[in-house]
Amino acid sequence: MEIRKATLDDLPAIVEMLTDDEIGQTREDFKIPLPSSYVQAFEKIIADPNQELIVIENEEGVVIGTMQLTFIQYLMYQGGIRAQIEAVQIKKEHRSQGIGSKMMNWAIARAKERKAQLIQLTSNKKRSKAIRFYEGFGFEASHEGMKLYLSYL
Repeated sequence: MEIRKATLDDLPAIVEMLTDDEIGQTREDFKIPLPSSYVQAFEKIIADPNQELIVIENEEGVVIGTMQLTFIQYLMYQGGIRAQIEAVQIKKEHRSQGIGSKMMNWAIARAKERKAQLIQLTSNKKRSKAIRFYEGFGFEASHEGMKLYLSYL
């Protein structure tokens, strides 16, 4: 398996994975050709040195997982950096095989490489299995997360 930065060729597989559960199906629009909004967002992500869209592919070269890392510069922690992990997805047929663990270990190592003081992530409260998975890496619910949705798709 290889973990690497995503390319434009990976984008359809990534968007398809984002729709691979009941929550993602309500907000994503997977079809071929992809809506241009995904391509525009991808171009912005890869142009930003503080954003890393990551994929993991199996031995056959098929993309089976994805996540996005964002490195945020803060004044807190004496001018420190936070790593934000978002959009972690593994194809359904590849779940519970240790692939998510490989991705999380890679993300933690990458955050250390970038000298991040902490790693943060959010998970929808409906994803209890995912929350237990993150807790296994030492993540803890130390804060109450809040969101203000400005538009609904």
